[in-house]
Amino acid sequence: MDGVIKRRSLCAIVSCFLLFLLAYNSSTVFYVQVPVPGNSSPEISSFLTENVARKSRKLVSLSTSAKLSSSVIYAVKEETPLVKPNTQLIISRKNPNLVGFTYDSVAYQPRRRRKKKPLVKVLPSGDRINVFSMRMKEFFGSKSSNSSCKFRFFMTWISSIESFGERELFAVESLFKAHPNGCLVIMSTSMDSPRGMQVSNPFLEKGLRVTAISPDFMYLFKNTIAHAWIDNLMKGNIDPGEVSLGQNLSNLLRLGLLYKFGGIYLDTDVIVLKSFGKLRNVIGAQTIDVETRNWSRLNNAVMIFDKRHPLLYKFIEEFALTFDGNKWGHNGPYLVSRVVSRVSGRDGYNFTVLPPMAFYPVDWNRIGSLFLGPRNETQAKWLLLKLQQIQSGSLAVHLWNKQSRELEVEEGSIIQHIMSDCCVFCNSYSSKL
Repeated sequence: MDGVIKRRSLCAIVSCFLLFLLAYNSSTVFYVQVPVPGNSSPEISSFLTENVARKSRKLVSLSTSAKLSSSVIYAVKEETPLVKPNTQLIISRKNPNLVGFTYDSVAYQPRRRRKKKPLVKVLPSGDRINVFSMRMKEFFGSKSSNSSCKFRFFMTWISSIESFGERELFAVESLFKAHPNGCLVIMSTSMDSPRGMQVSNPFLEKGLRVTAISPDFMYLFKNTIAHAWIDNLMKGNIDPGEVSLGQNLSNLLRLGLLYKFGGIYLDTDVIVLKSFGKLRNVIGAQTIDVETRNWSRLNNAVMIFDKRHPLLYKFIEEFALTFDGNKWGHNGPYLVSRVVSRVSGRDGYNFTVLPPMAFYPVDWNRIGSLFLGPRNETQAKWLLLKLQQIQSGSLAVHLWNKQSRELEVEEGSIIQHIMSDCCVFCNSYSSKL
């Protein structure tokens, strides 16, 4: 009997020990750390405002140089959040440092879930990098040919070559009409192709200097903070967000081009009206405060800067440090507005903010009025006065592509008059610019 009791006691002790182990392991298995979301949902964040603390928002006329002053807090509302096209980075087979854009679908996933290879692999190589730099130097001319390239213009094109249409071609025409001795580089992988050459040929046959070159981000942003940012993006360590990655990279690319080479950047929906020959280190205001008459927002569709200008470096730094792919405009117009607000008045920053009339005589929500013909005598008088105002006070007109892409150019409209004044290949465009 004593043996039976001892065996039962031993079994009870073993059972208790096993239950203790099971309880301990259970607490380990079911202890989890719940991650806290880092960002608001795309639907909410895309409509958030940008708070811009500004020290100076004063404007200068086209005939004066500027130092900006005043102080106020201004909240910028994002009126037009854009739907994100699916964008993909592509590596050139000939040069892994040359990065292009397409709209093939690529969805971002947090790094902890992906077991794929990096999005883009960059293999630094002096020989490969020199391909880009040699093409740029050859085009602009390093010696005697430089005299034929008085103005350096840059555009970026992130879409397919098929979508480079009449509007974009006319923007190029207007550029050369006002600057026949200028040179234009279209930074684009799709345009840097035999089909892209066909687009350029009519200009080349007239002796105008235009070319398309695939971008080399690693070369352009060497020795800047954006170099590491691009490297992390290509490795999949940065969330590109809901806004088109191509659009955001275009915002960065224009900064790198001006910082590396100096010159003039234009969006492909900007119609040039007059020569920029007297402008230096200039950015334009998009809107002004109706009470103070100081600028309330800048835009990056037109920028003119010297090589290695310190404001450009600040723009690049701001992009890399504050990138947000879920808020439209955060890395573009709102970025330049934030930085200019902070640096205005500081020593070493010499630049001019031009009033909206210079490049943005009509804001995005009223651009349709430039495409309409006169309906009656009153409207005809208004159109004539507005046309005269633009012709006398503006250097360029931004067409706000998303809002005006589908509009037709009506007979007698302001845009029709501008087209007739700024064309190189006149009478070659349809009514839908």
